[in-house]
Amino acid sequence: MSDAIRVMDAILRRKQVERTVGLSRSTIYQRMKDGTFPRAISLGGRMVGWRASDIALFLVDPSQYRAQSSATGVEHDHD
Repeated sequence: MSDAIRVMDAILRRKQVERTVGLSRSTIYQRMKDGTFPRAISLGGRMVGWRASDIALFLVDPSQYRAQSSATGVEHDHD
């Protein structure tokens, strides 16, 4: 697997996502609820993360981003 593919398949934790996108935790979760931010994925227990590729897509045009519906999305804000 190439390095580029590995990076895009990486899972980012909440603090990494906050730093990358420049949004607060509460804003991220509100935007997830509104469908304007990528859905977090459950990593087991209370841990969640985001696919780096989903965050990269969001960063292309944050104001126009619309999340795809997903059965793997989570709604709780634990980390």
